[in-house]
Amino acid sequence: MSADQMSIGEMLAATVPMARTLKLEFLETTPEKAVVVLPDDGEFHNHVGGPHAGAMFTVGETASGAIVLAAFGDQLSRAVPLAVRAEIAYRKLAMGAVTATATLGRPAAEVVAELDAGQRPEFPVAITIHRADGAVTGEMTVVWTLRPNA
Repeated sequence: MSADQMSIGEMLAATVPMARTLKLEFLETTPEKAVVVLPDDGEFHNHVGGPHAGAMFTVGETASGAIVLAAFGDQLSRAVPLAVRAEIAYRKLAMGAVTATATLGRPAAEVVAELDAGQRPEFPVAITIHRADGAVTGEMTVVWTLRPNA
């Protein structure tokens, strides 16, 4: 399968070792929403038997990266997407598999217009992490930029 034919999930799994290490599952990757699952694996548990905080952060950050690639993949020839900063709040005890759902905080067209104007746009991605029963276990924001190529 060529790079052009790879799904975003396959591309991230191939190029981001941590995504492979955590065995992340990419359920949906569109410009509107990315959904990534961290399977329940004892290798990544914390002291209370649920997913480690670092693993939860990684599934959220990965979901944010997936939506960024889906929304701005056509800009990769002229700009590099980079995470600028991130914040996470752990809301409830996470047990079992957890799912991270990411959405863009600004319209993609607005971000591309700033890039077209020679700016280095920043934009937030909001992520909700939840258990199988739907309870929200974490909320996260990752601010991304599109750094123009030199």
